[in-house]
Amino acid sequence: MAAGSSSPSARPTTSGPGTAVAPVPDATLAAISTGRLPAFDRIEQLLHQAHGLFRDVADGRVADYIPALAHADPRLFAMTVAEVDGTVHDAGDADHAFSIQSISKTFVYALVCQELGHGPAREMIGVNNTGLGFNSVMALELNDGHPMNPMVNAGALVTTSLVPGNTSTAKWAFIQEGLSRFAGRHLSLDIAVYESESATNQRNRAIARLMESYDRLGFDPLETTDVYTKQCSLTVTTHDLAVMAATLADGGVQPVTGERVVDPAVARDTLVVLASTGLYERSGDWLFEIGMPGKSGISGGIVTISPGKGGLATFAPPLDAAGNSVRGQLATGWLSAELGLNLFASRPERRMHGGAP
Repeated sequence: MAAGSSSPSARPTTSGPGTAVAPVPDATLAAISTGRLPAFDRIEQLLHQAHGLFRDVADGRVADYIPALAHADPRLFAMTVAEVDGTVHDAGDADHAFSIQSISKTFVYALVCQELGHGPAREMIGVNNTGLGFNSVMALELNDGHPMNPMVNAGALVTTSLVPGNTSTAKWAFIQEGLSRFAGRHLSLDIAVYESESATNQRNRAIARLMESYDRLGFDPLETTDVYTKQCSLTVTTHDLAVMAATLADGGVQPVTGERVVDPAVARDTLVVLASTGLYERSGDWLFEIGMPGKSGISGGIVTISPGKGGLATFAPPLDAAGNSVRGQLATGWLSAELGLNLFASRPERRMHGGAP
């Protein structure tokens, strides 16, 4: 889907309080665009330049509260840009496999929205930022047990509980197959990470139990937590994540296989939720500085999406105090500006094509 494209539907407008006017066709939106990605060679140059600029940054610490993650090599650094036409650009350790962790929330949410629909997903899972940490129990208590959004752990557990299937085996198969469709290849479970997380996920089990007490969970709390732990332990590379992100950037069509994974409306809903909640209580800061929907994971991955253009994924294990990759944030911010990915930095379409201003 090219930047600036639109549907033939109309959107209502008003000229003042209570005064309805004729609908404005969405075709008028084609006058504004966030542009297009640079040429192939320019993307390659900028990607490798970013890698060189930030590869020696030594700030941050590798996550150690999940033992299997504590052994990650802090020197690893990778980034990938995937365009909506299927062109993929890699730099650094882009073939290094790591566990997807919380980034999985993005794609499981999209799959569940595809099954439930816009209204039920919004009502049951929510779309609002809690303003509190990703594993906050207080946020649940303050909101009558409602998870508020699918990117915090409570919301992700509700999302996983709503995955189709009457057994945990069926739910896990649905998630693994669905995320593999996003990636365009079979994604495998990292058994060592799964076992390590299973031994240390007491808080997630407690959150699931608490939501059960509020009658918010759609499946057994312990089995839901187990399936959620598995989804976080799927193995990916930045190449995979960028392609998965580009699928959402192109309205749900996988750019390499050409398969429609989710509907355009589902891709839109997922990006909206990412923009408002993807970086938890720091989502506003992220959107202000980066200008793209994004999601991070404690293994060191960050994925961002520029609608109509493509996806960007980075990986570097050392994290800041909030659990986000230090080098990944620096590289994403720099590339957002240099590649023109910021979705708020629009300009008239006619200027982009050499017309008169």
